[in-house]
Amino acid sequence: MTGPASAGGIRGRLLARSARLRDSPPGPGYKWVALSNTTLGVLIATMDASIVIISLPAIFRGIGLDPLAAGNIGYLLWMILGYLLVSAVLVVVLGRLGDMFGRVRIYNLGFLVFACASVALSLDPFRAGAGALWLILWRIVQAFGGSMLTANSAAILTDAFPARQRGMALGINQITALAGQFLGLLAGGLLAAVDWRAVFWVSVPVSVTGTVWSYLSLRETSAGGRGRIDWLGNLTFASGAGILLAGITYGIQPYGGHPTGWTNPWVLTGLIGGVFLLLVFCLVETRVAEPMCRLSLFRVRAFAAGNLAALLTAIARGGLQFMLIIWLQGIWLPLRGYDFADTPLWAGIFMLPLTLGFLVAGPLSGYLSDRFGARLFSTAGLVVVAGSFLGLLALPVNFDYGVFATLLLLNGLGQGMFSSPNTSSIMGSVPARHRGVASGMRSTFQNSGTALSIGVFFSLMVSGLAGTLPKTLSSGLQAHGVPASTAHDVAALPPVSTLFATFLGDNPIGHLLGAGGTMDHLTAAQRATLTGHTFFPELVSGPFHHGLTIVFGVAAGMALVSALASALRGGHERAVDDTRQAGAADHTEKARPTRTSP
Repeated sequence: MTGPASAGGIRGRLLARSARLRDSPPGPGYKWVALSNTTLGVLIATMDASIVIISLPAIFRGIGLDPLAAGNIGYLLWMILGYLLVSAVLVVVLGRLGDMFGRVRIYNLGFLVFACASVALSLDPFRAGAGALWLILWRIVQAFGGSMLTANSAAILTDAFPARQRGMALGINQITALAGQFLGLLAGGLLAAVDWRAVFWVSVPVSVTGTVWSYLSLRETSAGGRGRIDWLGNLTFASGAGILLAGITYGIQPYGGHPTGWTNPWVLTGLIGGVFLLLVFCLVETRVAEPMCRLSLFRVRAFAAGNLAALLTAIARGGLQFMLIIWLQGIWLPLRGYDFADTPLWAGIFMLPLTLGFLVAGPLSGYLSDRFGARLFSTAGLVVVAGSFLGLLALPVNFDYGVFATLLLLNGLGQGMFSSPNTSSIMGSVPARHRGVASGMRSTFQNSGTALSIGVFFSLMVSGLAGTLPKTLSSGLQAHGVPASTAHDVAALPPVSTLFATFLGDNPIGHLLGAGGTMDHLTAAQRATLTGHTFFPELVSGPFHHGLTIVFGVAAGMALVSALASALRGGHERAVDDTRQAGAADHTEKARPTRTSP
């Protein structure tokens, strides 16, 4: 028998087994079980956040939808951003629920939700717009499960590991999460070449295995404190953050003859309304007895500085990820003779030095930061990141891969040096009973940075392209036989359409000219030139490099500001026993007057 009843029976048996184990104390090896399971959880959650990005061409072909058609750009955006927005909005709420009802309980449920959504995604029964809506809906459900995993994984590890080993454990977990974003690009390219449904199949065995394993092995090692749910705080935060991020997302779409939509009244309303609701949220959180978000934690300098650095670094990292995909898929790989259809796979392969840097530096810097403190490693890592951005800025568009790979490796090493110590510093600076909400707040800053990066860096790139691309595109097309009127029409298209074409591994010249029948009036030699590997990349390389200079310059500036914030986090404090730390923190909390809701 299959279906909900069968699934409920399996979950019931897992819960019964988990309950029998709950009362027995965890053994000395439990911390490694917690590390391996939570690392698997954040790996699959972050991989699925990016695996769709590089496989979108295959997905849209599979459901029979043209992603570059004007009416379908919304589907494309929400396929990417729906997951990111939910992850950014819900992690604080789910971290707070973990503090109240048990971090392991919420984490286990997250694995189950994630597994069910993965199955539903691979079984999309519709085509065209209905098929896209099915995928977007279940991606949102999948993100809900993934948020349960990421919101509580760091808190579970912080509970399981002694302070002297916490940086190492959180380093492995955090770097795996960051590396998952780039491994998702590689996996998406490989699996999309097999079948578009395989992009979602890969999550099914991993999430099912993780679900069974987590229910059977993870234990609650901290006492959950039952309390009231902060409904008003949850409502104002979720709606404010969601509206703000959605407004930023739509800001990259053209409006009223402008290359971007920042003058669109709906976008402005979303930005202003989102900020207003978040201000209301902050006011609410200072007046309720049991807030969902402990704003008082920002009084801890290490917590505040670490989260500010994490936010800016996440924005810079997200911008790097998207710009590298466009650079490699749209320009560099075609110039090397790769077909546009093959560039998504090879872009993921050529970005592997970035992932390698994460994997090497993360655990090592986490281990060393346990002994020597987080400030040295995290600050130095961000300086290395800023230097790598400046190096990428100085590269020509048609670069030598050895230099490019070295800069990517340095960027990965720098981010690994920063992320592990920074996470350990944030989580170790808060009282033990608030680690769930602290983990959620940390994940919110990181996930919000990734979502913000799309709006920030796409807008910067579009602004850079808008001044030079139309003239370059028009003159280049006319030089190869395209009528002036057609060339002007193609050049007048929003630059964001060209960006999405390169982002999807598509040759926009063949796509745009083929639709209007222009190709039929050109010679065979002209058609071969216009649709070849080199015409479009060489045509846009100048305007693209102008935009790239702006993007990487801003990213380097963000990394340096992050380094300053990291340096101001405070000196190294020796590890203390968790019980003493929790007791001292709770005594401080009780000493403070608490304002209750009227």
